[in-house]
Amino acid sequence: MPPTPPLRPTPPSPPVRLHLTTPPLDEAARQGRFGHPLPCPGHPGLAAPDLGAWAGRTLDEVAAEDPEAVRRWLTDPGFVPPGGGEPLAALITRTGEHLAALAPGRHHAVVAQAVVRAAVVAALELPAAAFWRLDVRPDTETVLSGRSGRWNLHLGQPRTAP
Repeated sequence: MPPTPPLRPTPPSPPVRLHLTTPPLDEAARQGRFGHPLPCPGHPGLAAPDLGAWAGRTLDEVAAEDPEAVRRWLTDPGFVPPGGGEPLAALITRTGEHLAALAPGRHHAVVAQAVVRAAVVAALELPAAAFWRLDVRPDTETVLSGRSGRWNLHLGQPRTAP
């Protein structure tokens, strides 16, 4: 039997680094109001989620009106918020697809806290329920880096200017 030639390592794919910055709380967020679906220039897959008819209202207001809808939203990733909102599962999928399509290099995006959660869930292949277990502080930066479809989460990074 002829000798097996030595294996040649596959060169790694070029790295991707994504800095996700959450803005400081605005007045509506300080009041606990759901945000409106804001775009993310240069990164359409990282746009804020659409919460439909709940946008601009507080969780307490929505829960007082329809506690069952809030319960389902918090427990069922496929639940669609009233008024054409985006299900949590769709947010995670959309965010994950955006991560997978990023060109090599360094990217910056100012995003909603929910998008940071969705990005971490998608990148680390966590179950959707983990979304609700991730706390994302305002005015902070979360960094994801990866190559070859494998992502790493960098915790405790100081915020950098884009």
